[in-house]
Amino acid sequence: MTTKRAKTGASPIVWVLNGPNLNLLGKREPEIYGRTTLPEIEKACQTRAKALDLAVDFRQTNYEGELVTWIQDSKGQASGMILNAGAYTHTSVALLDALNYAQLPTIEVHLSQPLNREPFRHHSFVTPAAQGLISGLGAHGYELALEALARLIHKS
Repeated sequence: MTTKRAKTGASPIVWVLNGPNLNLLGKREPEIYGRTTLPEIEKACQTRAKALDLAVDFRQTNYEGELVTWIQDSKGQASGMILNAGAYTHTSVALLDALNYAQLPTIEVHLSQPLNREPFRHHSFVTPAAQGLISGLGAHGYELALEALARLIHKS
């Protein structure tokens, strides 16, 4: 695998893509998703990535098509991906198709533990295209996903 480098030329780029309603973190159902906001998660990811010799491109959208386009665009631009697709995890074959196209090391992240929630959340269309899944560990799951990707990227 060719490792893509940030424009600074130093570190491989990891795209951290977030789906619908994640812009409401800290406000929406904090008993499930925690009180950490998405900007706070982004800051923690930037800090952890730097320590792991990675660069982060952090994004959020409420639109499925935009998320699909970003995943498609990651091919040739990123070395790996962290994906928290939110509710689209359980509904979107289009995300799976885009992930299969991109063929990047991908870690699926969920703040809550979907298997402890409603039955419709028990199936993920993302999982078959991901190298790993981190769920139920809150915002810290993003940092753990960066550590996993660093191992995958730096060994290639």
